[in-house]
Amino acid sequence: MSSPAEIPGIDAAVVGRWLSDHVDGATAPFTFERITGGRSNLTYTVVAGDGARFILRRPPLGNVLATAHDMAREHRIISAVHPTGVPVPEPLGLCLDESVTGAPFYVMSYVDGTVLDGPDKVASMSHEQRRRSAEHLVDVLADLHAVDVDECGLGDLARREGYVERQLRRWSAQWESSKTREVPAVEVVAAALSAAVPEQQAVAIAHGDYRFGNCIVDTTNASVEAVLDWELCTLGDPLADVGYLGVYWGGDVDAGPGHPNDPTHEPGFPPYRDVLERYAERSGLDVDSIGYYVAFSAWRLAVISEGVYARYRAGVMGDIDPAIVAMFEASTVTLADRALAALSA
Repeated sequence: MSSPAEIPGIDAAVVGRWLSDHVDGATAPFTFERITGGRSNLTYTVVAGDGARFILRRPPLGNVLATAHDMAREHRIISAVHPTGVPVPEPLGLCLDESVTGAPFYVMSYVDGTVLDGPDKVASMSHEQRRRSAEHLVDVLADLHAVDVDECGLGDLARREGYVERQLRRWSAQWESSKTREVPAVEVVAAALSAAVPEQQAVAIAHGDYRFGNCIVDTTNASVEAVLDWELCTLGDPLADVGYLGVYWGGDVDAGPGHPNDPTHEPGFPPYRDVLERYAERSGLDVDSIGYYVAFSAWRLAVISEGVYARYRAGVMGDIDPAIVAMFEASTVTLADRALAALSA
């Protein structure tokens, strides 16, 4: 565990006092360790003097848009979802006083388990455990989409209708402002998506980044113990989450090549068509237009990838690993091509 002076984004002494005063049962002294892997909000494991563990999230360092890294909004969402039975960490405290550590932050419970963000993470799981974990991932998503947005207190989180249209406008503008080169497939897909938006069947809590890489899984029981990273969550079309899952899903012709940091191309995981069948049965929604939503999600990821690549080129992402830069440069094109393929499937 690193010493307090080595933790960027955390004033250990001041945050420690805040934890003692505002989080029930939090006992000093505290140690902090950054959880690596994300390229957006910063996440830390906090260990209290009695061994209890918590999780703290705050925005990235430097100048950021508050609307893109809104800690109060994330805290509000998990506070609303937690009582519904959808597995999320328990919210424990929200600090909006930026004098504590330079930015708002919130604290939530620590959940034991494994984030399945690569094939190595499922090496110890049997094929049966892999299948059951995939089924539970789908069931949790369907349960999230079944939550009554008014009853849980999120009815005013965002506009309810026109989700895809709003997303197309938002990410098209983002593409124009961040692109570093011409990638014709991005514009072709955007035009095709805009011309054929399916009717939105329901209004749901749309997670926006739902996949194994954003869940904590009990690999023995093959169950999703917590859904993480609610930064992109809004109200919208539930099939957008299902299509996004399809971009990451691998191992069968229906879903395409999958994604390198997703384990579902490993043996034992069901094909994407089984994912769709289970979701449709659980949710009661028609998934016949899912190819559109896979294309939409791959296109959105292509735009996001280009934005990350542009920030690396501009030198605002810290130390540059050439391999990572090359990965994002290539993934923009790969994802745009994937979106084209999904539209024609």
